[in-house]
Amino acid sequence: MLHSVRSPRLRAASRALRLAAALMWSCSAVFPAAAQSRPLDEPIRPLPDKLDVDPVRVALGKRLFFDTRFSRDGKVSCANCHDFGKGGADGRERSPGVDGRLGPANSPSVFNAVFNFRQLWNGKAQTLQDQVDMAIASPNVFDTNWDSILARLGRDAVLARAFRQAYPDGLTRRNVTDALVAFERTLVTPSRFDAWLRGNADAISAEEKQGYAKFKSYGCVACHQGINVGGNMFQVFGVVRPYLGRDGVEKESDLGRFLVTRRESDKHVFKVPSLRNVALTAPYFHDASARTLEEAVDVMIKYQLGRTAPKEDRALIVKFLHTLTGAPPPGAQPEPGQ
Repeated sequence: MLHSVRSPRLRAASRALRLAAALMWSCSAVFPAAAQSRPLDEPIRPLPDKLDVDPVRVALGKRLFFDTRFSRDGKVSCANCHDFGKGGADGRERSPGVDGRLGPANSPSVFNAVFNFRQLWNGKAQTLQDQVDMAIASPNVFDTNWDSILARLGRDAVLARAFRQAYPDGLTRRNVTDALVAFERTLVTPSRFDAWLRGNADAISAEEKQGYAKFKSYGCVACHQGINVGGNMFQVFGVVRPYLGRDGVEKESDLGRFLVTRRESDKHVFKVPSLRNVALTAPYFHDASARTLEEAVDVMIKYQLGRTAPKEDRALIVKFLHTLTGAPPPGAQPEPGQ
């Protein structure tokens, strides 16, 4: 909660200005003007260098992202499953929600999620707004409902006033969702590879460039391309041969998009994950069956591409994947105690 001897309006304005400045600083620092004049023509596209956001609503959404009042037991926030220190994921095989109940799949990263064409592994959520609603209703996440959330938030006079300042109709389900999504839209993580795509030849090393060349020549780029290096299509997990993780036993979560559509052709079909910040988000895949990035690369080459790759090639690809690591704007980082 925010406290100040100044008026809430002045404090909100001050925080909004600081956040806006931080967002602008982040983009200009990673993509200096001289580096933006010679973009490369590659299947992977750089992240946009400008953010169209309402800083007041973003600041409000940030407060909500770390607020445990969204959960039935008052102990779970969005940040529990999306740790900024772990690439926007949480480093666990499955994330505990209310009462410690585990979700069915490994938590995907919230970083750059705005660029995904669907949300969740099976694509059930078409938008970030849908994903918020699903998390609230899920017994394995927040296990509550909007009436309860709005009642709890409405008892916070400072927060209710902030909503009246940010939205004409104040604290509503639509506005709470909008503020959360506004904040999530700022969680964009420009990387060294983006700087290279924009023309800075020295942004990545010779070995990392070799790794990118291997990434393309082996065929990884067929699914992992575009702005988010993935996140823009569905694909069977196990194109060449079935993949059932470490134990070889099919679980309900392995059915993928079938759980949404109930079409046989959608069994084992998943949204292709973004590879941005992938070096930070182990364990990998929906079932967390790959514990290291090296193991994940090996699985992909064998099961998706039907190929084998020498250890040296796999190591080069891993080096390239590390160039996709970035960080959200400084103003988006959690405050002490959040």
